[in-house]
Amino acid sequence: MSHPRLHDTPDAAIGERVRGCVTVGGRPFHFDRPAALDKLFDHPAVRAAYASDDYIPYWADLWPAARMLAEAVLKEPWEDYPGERPVRALEIGCGLGLSGIAALSAGLHVTFSDIDEAAARMAAENATLNGFTDFDTAGYDLRSPPAGVTFPVILGADVMYEVRMTEPLVAFLDAVLAPDGVALIADPDRLSARPFNSLLARNGFSVGLKKAKVGEKGAQTKGYVYRVTRAG
Repeated sequence: MSHPRLHDTPDAAIGERVRGCVTVGGRPFHFDRPAALDKLFDHPAVRAAYASDDYIPYWADLWPAARMLAEAVLKEPWEDYPGERPVRALEIGCGLGLSGIAALSAGLHVTFSDIDEAAARMAAENATLNGFTDFDTAGYDLRSPPAGVTFPVILGADVMYEVRMTEPLVAFLDAVLAPDGVALIADPDRLSARPFNSLLARNGFSVGLKKAKVGEKGAQTKGYVYRVTRAG
């Protein structure tokens, strides 16, 4: 197993922030994000991260799949889940934290995680902005699952944005998803995600697939929410 390679986008790159609000399932969620994405991507520290690890801080924007996942989270019958309360959930590639914040609003205990520690911090700040105080953060590299750590629920949105991320995601789920756990993974039907189903099947998982779409009429993004459990 490779060693994790975490990043920490500096405040100087993030710069000024702007506040937005998105309504999911009739609930308003507020969030801050970097105001000038182009300047962020051009910062020397960000360019250095790309040169060393092909890393780009895409977390700095709110992507449609995050809304897809947040909607799925709010529709999930968490009260029917077995085990301890509150249900523990890990949001991987948390970005601005929308899906995890939706999970907090549904009564789950959330750990916001990202390969970029700046993203985990901003997700935590956004959770606080929405009135939540009981949550955790962690720095996790999907290419290097943490040893001895499991969660009954794993949430991820648009984490297969490149084909090189699909196999590591399956390996991460295999290592971290509890034996009777559920992973909800939202994807905007990227070509890079097409092998996901077959990879999951080969690694002992079962998959349920639901269509999803977000956005206003005429400007909608369509995709899928994968419901992943261990086979048998």
